[in-house]
Amino acid sequence: MKKKLEKEFEKLEKEIKTKIDTSSILGIRTYYWMAILIEFFIATGLSLILIWILDKVFNISDDTMVPVFAVLMCSTITAGISFYLNRWVLSPIRKLGGAMRKVAAGDFKIQVPTKSKIRDMEEINSNFNLMVRALDATEVLQSDFVSNVSHEFKTPITAIEGYAMLLQGTPDMTEEQQEYVDKILLNTQRLSGLIGNVLLLSKIENQQIPESLHTYRLDEQIRKVLMLHEMEWTKKNIDLDVDMEDVVFSGNESLMAHVWDNLISNAVKFNSQGGLLRLRLRQEEGRVIFTVEDEGPGISQEDQAHIFDKFYQADSSHKQEGNGLGLSLVKRIITACNGEITVENRKEGGARFTVVLPQE
Repeated sequence: MKKKLEKEFEKLEKEIKTKIDTSSILGIRTYYWMAILIEFFIATGLSLILIWILDKVFNISDDTMVPVFAVLMCSTITAGISFYLNRWVLSPIRKLGGAMRKVAAGDFKIQVPTKSKIRDMEEINSNFNLMVRALDATEVLQSDFVSNVSHEFKTPITAIEGYAMLLQGTPDMTEEQQEYVDKILLNTQRLSGLIGNVLLLSKIENQQIPESLHTYRLDEQIRKVLMLHEMEWTKKNIDLDVDMEDVVFSGNESLMAHVWDNLISNAVKFNSQGGLLRLRLRQEEGRVIFTVEDEGPGISQEDQAHIFDKFYQADSSHKQEGNGLGLSLVKRIITACNGEITVENRKEGGARFTVVLPQE
């Protein structure tokens, strides 16, 4: 696959060089100077014509008023011509800038038109398309590698986890041996969870997740997820403040369950001992809005900028409890549903995550 991509890039490069070398179009500097000269001659000519009209037609020949009026008109005409000429010359640059912003956001499928009357822009656009194709190919190779490696790891990890569970029930093990078996089981479960998240993330990024749209009660789903963490919030003496409207929603039920599970588990994990966990769900103007709030330490502005990045963990004290993929997965699932998720700190302390989903 790599050799095939390399051949494709070589072919594209040859096409670009041939097209540019045989082109007779002018460069952007030439066009820019031509625009300035055209602007100068047009403005000067119109000003002279205006002075002649004032003198010959209207018999206005005041030595002070005519030049001042001519200068004002010349400035107005020049400004108008400059606006349209600059807009024409700089238009392809603005389009390229928009395409660059899409690439920065992760869209490696974007392509810009290579045909242009300006030689420099044709070369820049062609090289930009080549760069984007190379990034797209690299992303495909990376995704395939991650997916294949994760699949290969999954089988042995599952086997280790199964044998560790069998060893747990052995009656003649010492206390120290039992502790070792528990640690093996705990770490294999963490590794299994990491592999599962990597595979799910890879599928979502490559749009391999089937739509599987179902109509169901969203508030009931969130309540079920909340109850799965009962042992955790009970252990920390966390009080609950739940206020959710009855919401009927159409979407991928399993993926949305992953979203609520991650947000609620994080809110419990980072909440203070004896704190309060708030859940809100409401419908508003064709949208579903869900918020989860905790009374923990909050999230710094620096961490908020990276909290949805892969493998990023804001709190190093909880690294043994996660793998840094949870919120990245949540972000991609919400984006795939044409929704958005935001995070902010509460004035009273703690963090607030807000999910907004379109409701059809």
